[in-house]
Amino acid sequence: MNQQENIARWKQAAEGIDWFKVPTITLDDSHAPLYRWFSDGVCNTSYNSLDRHVAAGNGDRTALIYDSPVTARVEHISYAQLLDRVSRFAGALKELGVNKGDRVVIYMPMVPEAAVAMQACARIGAVHSVVFGGFAANELASRIDDCEAKLVISASCGIEPGRLVAYKPLLDQAIEYCQHKPEKCIILQRPELAAEMTAGRDLDWSEVESSGQACECEPLAATDPLYIIYTSGTTGNPKGVLRDNGSHMVAMNWSLENIYGIDPEDVFWAASDIGWVVGHSYIVYGPLIRGATAIMFEGKPVGTPDAFTYWRLIERHKVKAMFTAPTAIRAIKQQDPEGRGPEDFDLSSLKHLFLAGERADPDTIHWAERQLDIPVIDHWWQTELGWPAVANCAGLGLFPVKYGSSGKCVPGFDVVVLDEGGKELPAGEMGALAIRLPLPPGTLPSLFKNDQGFIDKYLSEHPGFYNAGDAGFIDDEGYVHIMSRTDDVINVAGHRLSTGRMEEVLASLKDVAECAVFGVNDDMKGQMPLGLLVINAGVDRPVEDIEQDAVAIVRQEIGPVAAFKRAVVVKRLPKTRSGKILRATLQKIANGEEYKVPATIDDPAILDEIAERLFS
Repeated sequence: MNQQENIARWKQAAEGIDWFKVPTITLDDSHAPLYRWFSDGVCNTSYNSLDRHVAAGNGDRTALIYDSPVTARVEHISYAQLLDRVSRFAGALKELGVNKGDRVVIYMPMVPEAAVAMQACARIGAVHSVVFGGFAANELASRIDDCEAKLVISASCGIEPGRLVAYKPLLDQAIEYCQHKPEKCIILQRPELAAEMTAGRDLDWSEVESSGQACECEPLAATDPLYIIYTSGTTGNPKGVLRDNGSHMVAMNWSLENIYGIDPEDVFWAASDIGWVVGHSYIVYGPLIRGATAIMFEGKPVGTPDAFTYWRLIERHKVKAMFTAPTAIRAIKQQDPEGRGPEDFDLSSLKHLFLAGERADPDTIHWAERQLDIPVIDHWWQTELGWPAVANCAGLGLFPVKYGSSGKCVPGFDVVVLDEGGKELPAGEMGALAIRLPLPPGTLPSLFKNDQGFIDKYLSEHPGFYNAGDAGFIDDEGYVHIMSRTDDVINVAGHRLSTGRMEEVLASLKDVAECAVFGVNDDMKGQMPLGLLVINAGVDRPVEDIEQDAVAIVRQEIGPVAAFKRAVVVKRLPKTRSGKILRATLQKIANGEEYKVPATIDDPAILDEIAERLFS
């Protein structure tokens, strides 16, 4: 599609948003390669999420369902109720001196107040930066310092299976570390654990909200920032991805309809966290802009209380489409390998299951398809992009699924594969994935206070393209195959091999629930692949036999060139809280190198377990 057709598409899509001043400029390329969309428009994201639906007579429609198996609470919040809470909390923030352009750090669990805080910031033009609840104090401090937060909004605790995570001591420690001290902290006191308050600085959420006077929406430029989100695992100089107001709303509304097939009043469940981009795009903002119902889930795919939690919620809330990570499905499969769970629930409302966050191996997709008897759709995007770039779009009409592919380019994204010299590669050849500029609405316009850093990191390696940092290929039918991060392509005796392809082969073994493959140093070949395997519950075969099967199948399916000679069965794999396997950390452990425990890790004890298995 040529540029004029692309611009026309987004001009039409912008009509789905209520503007205080309708933009006359669709694409502003006056500062290329820093492109802006709808640059003369005036709008407000909170108005489009809440006020316009209430004004249209839909105030009684459910905006947000809070379902918390860890507290045994289920709450339905209507658009009118959410608007009332958001407008009063926004008024309270203004009373505290928070104004347009000020930054607010939100460090909260998956509770409705987190959505209230985010929407309240959007209402007055304050720029929020959500930090995953329970993040280490030094990581929280680096983000408070980088964005120079005027205020921090937090809670006394988060709730994990079998334990409470006290947030307030982490926040107090972070502020001690900070060069830039926030003026105030608002603390939600949860009944499970009360926090000690710091006099003169800390304020009680309930008192702040109850005293707030409802305020109207602040008119904002479409290009004004809505939020900053720091990419996971950053240290030293945090990388703050910016999202603006106008183009973000256009992308959210368009993608809910055309990618996910969601109409107003439908129930959409993104089983993620507000600390990640998925929670921003498809819990707090996208569904509400669309006029649909979002689910805020405080729980885990297994262990809260069992491996049937997803099916229970789908039945309870009549979910039409769900989004989760492949690792969540693998966790369920590991506990329930025969897939008995869905038999006991009415899942007839569910039309599509979408997977993203890491590569979805064909075996995981096949398993989910067999259990649910609906399309299971892999798709690909990144924190920086904010919404899917490669997908099979349910709202536009599904094309045949090709296992191992994330789909085709979403309209607006021109994904290509480049060689090391920046030349476009023909179909079927693996190289670096890149997206031709300009990126569509809703993607990052830059990094926070760091335009040059944005250009250097993403735009300089291949001028005219955004460097995605992933490796893959596009086949002769236009299907995009994302194989691995470019740093997960290993070099074995001069052969460039994808660890993602090896994981795909290993996952096809009937006893394997999930796996990870990464390169370890080898004096002779440079690198050799090592596979870690987690086996399904109830498997009683000797682990040595399973490990031998793993070596054999990689040799059979990929060939001796892979030099895959070692597989090790482990109890579990280390992951971020969003479900990504920490392959780079595993690689350092296997190489005997020093490593820093990632701030995003779900359970640090797993690293010692892995080391013990590798070196015992």
